[in-house]
Amino acid sequence: MSSSSQTLGISALFRHPFAERLESAQSILIAGAGGGFDIFAGLPLFFALLREGRRVHLANLSFTYLGATTATAVAPSVWRVDHQSSGEPRYFPEMYLATWLQQNGFPDAIYCFEKVGVQPLRAAYRWLVKQLELDAVILIDGGTDILMRGDEAGLGTPAEDMTSLAAVRGLDLSAKIVSCLGFGIDAFHGVCHAHVLENIAALDTQGGYLGAHSLHLSMPEVARFREAVEYTHALMPERQSIVNGSILSALEGRFGDAHRTERTRNSQLFINPLMTLYWHFDLDTLAAHNLYLPMLEPTRDIFQVHALIEAFHRNTNTRPPRSIPC
Repeated sequence: MSSSSQTLGISALFRHPFAERLESAQSILIAGAGGGFDIFAGLPLFFALLREGRRVHLANLSFTYLGATTATAVAPSVWRVDHQSSGEPRYFPEMYLATWLQQNGFPDAIYCFEKVGVQPLRAAYRWLVKQLELDAVILIDGGTDILMRGDEAGLGTPAEDMTSLAAVRGLDLSAKIVSCLGFGIDAFHGVCHAHVLENIAALDTQGGYLGAHSLHLSMPEVARFREAVEYTHALMPERQSIVNGSILSALEGRFGDAHRTERTRNSQLFINPLMTLYWHFDLDTLAAHNLYLPMLEPTRDIFQVHALIEAFHRNTNTRPPRSIPC
């Protein structure tokens, strides 16, 4: 290596805008935006940031009725789940994840949010910001429907994603990021992925796109992600995650209509290597890009969110679906 190369240090080619946003962050919350299994899609980041010596915490918008579990209510709409928690065995992914984390020597606390509207969810996040002394939040979407503006032909399943996006937008933090894993999976829910790419391009012109990078099973953090998903799937055989199962299939080199669970047998899948990419975005820029997010501000419950999104989409001139040229 030449002396000039040593003086200049690492090339910008090997520095990532996403990593640079988190450079000074020491207490980071990784939170599943869309609920259910979304938090699993954040596990590779969780393991990697822990390895760097950061304080990293997990949270998730839960689809489980938390009042019927032994999780601890710690604040309005916030419950703490750990390896000692018990609840509905057929569907409680956070409980199984906490158990796997404890068994493998990782912090096992997962903060679970109830399915509520923007105002109570933002209050829940503010409690966590103070309690955990957070300086960064990474919202995780398994899939990419959080990137939908509202004028696309299909929005996927946006209610929980958009409630989380609006709630975190109102937080005062040094870094707020949205990370998506599983490009192409939301075709299962009617999303046109040409629109996803069009939206990413528009965000890039506004400085909101923070780049992408690929996962690979040779990475220890990714291998642990697979172990955690497979452990939980084995304990919830009838409610396995379509999203995370598809990501695992892509990581394993499967392609096309490759099924991992009976839940997808009546649909055609397109498993492909793009599902292994993390796509990162500045949260505030993404939120400003959304056409209906301000309408959700006063909501108190998730049913209001659903109704407002459906009404907006029904009365909006939508972009027609497009094919990605082959």
